[in-house]
Amino acid sequence: MELSTLKDLYVHELKDLFSAEQQLVKALPKMAKAASNKELAGGFQAHLEQTKEHAERLQQILSKHQATSRGAKCKGMEGLVAEGAELIEEEADPEVKDAGLIAAAQFVEHYEIAGYGTARTYAELLGDQEGAKLLQTTLEEEKQTDEKLTKLAKLAINLAAAK
Repeated sequence: MELSTLKDLYVHELKDLFSAEQQLVKALPKMAKAASNKELAGGFQAHLEQTKEHAERLQQILSKHQATSRGAKCKGMEGLVAEGAELIEEEADPEVKDAGLIAAAQFVEHYEIAGYGTARTYAELLGDQEGAKLLQTTLEEEKQTDEKLTKLAKLAINLAAAK
């Protein structure tokens, strides 16, 4: 894909985000299974459903621009997912592994927050009000997930790992 306009870059970013979400759809069940804390496992499962909605929103925006969701694999998310998979395979105390899983999940959330914020800004500049609104909704959900992970880490999991 040639990137000669901001719209080209916008569509490229949307496809990259779609790839990232698809990778998470595969990774989140593994993270839920690896978590020993029931609240953390449940959070990963809940975020899986939300992630599927995020992918649907991206497809909706792409179709409005006569673009498919097919594109290159998101290498950034691929690396983050690989790091999370390595952590899952580590031998660790359950509480320590849960703390690591939260850290891995927050790396993912911060990556997504950056991507969705960028795409939303492009949408606004290009006059894609509907796309900007959908991207803002997803951005807010990603921020809420990050806040939930922080709260869980601070109030329970990191404390248990520190003992």
